[in-house]
Amino acid sequence: MTNKIYQLTHPETGKTASLPVREPTLGPTVVDIGALYRDHGLFTFDPGFAATASCESAITYIDGDEGVLLYRGYPVEQLAENSRFIEVAYLLLYGELPTAEQLATFERSIRMHTMLHESLLRFFNGFHYNAHPMAMVTGVVASMSAFYHDTTNIKNPAHIDIFAHRIIAKLPTIAAAAYKHSLGQPFMYPQNHLDYCSNMLHMYFAVPAEAYQVNEVAARALDLLFILHADHEQNCSTSTVRLAGSSGTNPYSAIAAGISALWGPAHGGANEAVLTMLNEIGSVRNIEKFVAKAKDRDDPFRLMGFGHRVYKNFDPRAKLIRKMCHEVLEELGDPNDPLFELALRLEEVALKDDYFIEKKLYPNVDFYSGIIYRALGIPVSMFTVMFAIARTVGWVAHWMEMNADPNGRIGRPRQLYTGPAQRDYVPLDAR
Repeated sequence: MTNKIYQLTHPETGKTASLPVREPTLGPTVVDIGALYRDHGLFTFDPGFAATASCESAITYIDGDEGVLLYRGYPVEQLAENSRFIEVAYLLLYGELPTAEQLATFERSIRMHTMLHESLLRFFNGFHYNAHPMAMVTGVVASMSAFYHDTTNIKNPAHIDIFAHRIIAKLPTIAAAAYKHSLGQPFMYPQNHLDYCSNMLHMYFAVPAEAYQVNEVAARALDLLFILHADHEQNCSTSTVRLAGSSGTNPYSAIAAGISALWGPAHGGANEAVLTMLNEIGSVRNIEKFVAKAKDRDDPFRLMGFGHRVYKNFDPRAKLIRKMCHEVLEELGDPNDPLFELALRLEEVALKDDYFIEKKLYPNVDFYSGIIYRALGIPVSMFTVMFAIARTVGWVAHWMEMNADPNGRIGRPRQLYTGPAQRDYVPLDAR
């Protein structure tokens, strides 16, 4: 808090509101409107919360104009180059990079929590074989509070740590079980000698009939994608976790709420939409035609994977994924993959087009991630599940921060009411 005051005068009464100004470490100055309704009878109106700071947070910072993404102050590019996902998870949860001993202890705890209770595993038999994996994952995560109700005291630090480690460890196992159920294949149990991403690939693709060797490039690519998707400030799903958690509900329910929010195509389904778009374009020969369609306001076609609600510059994550995409295709797929060639040409054309330059429609993180998942053998139906596994770390970090806030209150947004004014009830026979 600073001594600065923002003065707001009511247009009808002339009464002046003195609103404190809060200065962040980085980013826009914030006007504290907490007393605006109490003292002056006014609400603010901000559909979609595009200009509202819903909370105070020390986890992630985004500068959309400059294309900057920081986790706990560290540029995501540095973390992607030097860290593994598990180390980034520790950083997001606890605020500092771990020592070697802290990292080893944390990683060991995660590995020891990867197995599912056998009764929980049998839940999957109750789902239809072609149920959407996100539906299965959401349901199973929500049910975890029934299995671990003895460690869901949100005021107990030991319980909070157990929850954090448990949900991060078990999400890949739950996701793999959903995937195997959709294939009709036997579930593969986690292997504690494997690292986080290698273990996930093993559970997805191994079968009991033969040995499976995890490809190092595939594991490294998955690790990078998870780092880049681990957190992204107060997005829809993270805000959902915070809002649900503010009621004091058990943390598994709050995470399940976040998974449900992520499932929406406007949030977690963008990389799937990119592949759909590339398949619709079909060939580099058709790029100019579809770019023209994208610029036509009367045409419903849109270029997916370009532009971002926050970033008005090149998404820093897209640059890193683009490089990894080349490595994955050279190792695991056809480096001349027509979809990847099409994506590169589309990016090249769009970045030189005045329309896209003027509107700052740069490729975002979703533009290449779906191509990588496709090369790894992960089906489109699982793309959002992969996003959820990575983002769970951010959700948990935000839930922990929200839960520790001594000034925290249950979330209760207000509204601009535009319905009928008060009117009297009319009996049925008089209508």
